[in-house]
Amino acid sequence: MEVRGAFSSDGGKSHRELTPLRLIRGVVCLLVLLLTAFMTLVYCGFVSAVLLRFFSIHRSRKVTSFFFGSWLALWPFLFEKINKTKVIFSGEIVPARERVLLIANHRTEVDWMYLWDLALRKGCLGCIRYVLKSSLMKLPVFGWAFHILEFISVERKWEVDESNIHQMLSSFKDPRDPLWLALFPEGTDFTEQKCTRSKKYAAEHGLPILNNVLLPKTKGFYACMEDLRGSLDAVYDVTIGYKPRCPSLLDNVFGVNPSEVHIHVRRIALGEIPTSEKEVSAWLTNTFQLKDRLLSDFYLQGHFPHQGTEGDLSTVKCLVNCVAFMMLISTFTFFTIFSSVWFKVYVSLVCCYLSSATYFNVRPKPLL
Repeated sequence: MEVRGAFSSDGGKSHRELTPLRLIRGVVCLLVLLLTAFMTLVYCGFVSAVLLRFFSIHRSRKVTSFFFGSWLALWPFLFEKINKTKVIFSGEIVPARERVLLIANHRTEVDWMYLWDLALRKGCLGCIRYVLKSSLMKLPVFGWAFHILEFISVERKWEVDESNIHQMLSSFKDPRDPLWLALFPEGTDFTEQKCTRSKKYAAEHGLPILNNVLLPKTKGFYACMEDLRGSLDAVYDVTIGYKPRCPSLLDNVFGVNPSEVHIHVRRIALGEIPTSEKEVSAWLTNTFQLKDRLLSDFYLQGHFPHQGTEGDLSTVKCLVNCVAFMMLISTFTFFTIFSSVWFKVYVSLVCCYLSSATYFNVRPKPLL
């Protein structure tokens, strides 16, 4: 029987009321994030991820990681310092700067954003990549960023996605490049309706009945392990829970939800994961059974076991990064608006390139 306690994510009141002050602050933060994303893409992303890539993919990724890591760090600053959301880590303490495949449950549309809080603490924020549905690549500005950061877009049809997934994974094998590849094996965010369908499928095929997660899709995970096993350090099994309920993107922006985000991390050595597709499929299903039990306990107790594995973000470091980055973006904005017309021409041409490169999914190849 499905367990739901005081900390269920399926409803409930907001943690804070949406006051006029919070509304204005949220709109300002969102506009700032959009402006900084656009300027970072046009002036930093194009140079580092396109022009520099003609000469060296490794150096291109290194410079791109630096600039976009600085921009992504604005989000944990918003979540933890401005909105006062507590991000509580539990489970195991994982080393910094490992090359990992990260698998997580998918409670809501913003789970992937809270992985930035962990990546920031481990010095890997600029090198985190996601497997995401292709429709998100069509988002203005953010779709360009997903392309620049080499996210893997999928149609969620294996016969369509297989070649693109293997092609992208083959480009991630260089051990000099830091890598956090995040995968949500459920394939979609959790809802009660989807859970009912998942249970029905499980009952018909003799699979475990899961109450708090959906049955994982195994082909993508197996492809990642097959292509990257030789260049990874570990697999991170991440389980996310929210209090008092799951947030939406606007909940995050306006700071009304959640009050707490709980992130449980389990580090898995590659030797513990089998190699055949059938055994990998069974292993992943068993892993999601463990997630299901972990979440059941979380809803009853309000926390995961072994809390306190990571400390709070440094307010000073967050502020220094924010101020320095805003000064850089302000300079770009000034030249774009008030300087020579050639800056406007440059911005227009870069926008055309990023739009077409994202649509056709093309990236430069090194000349040498």
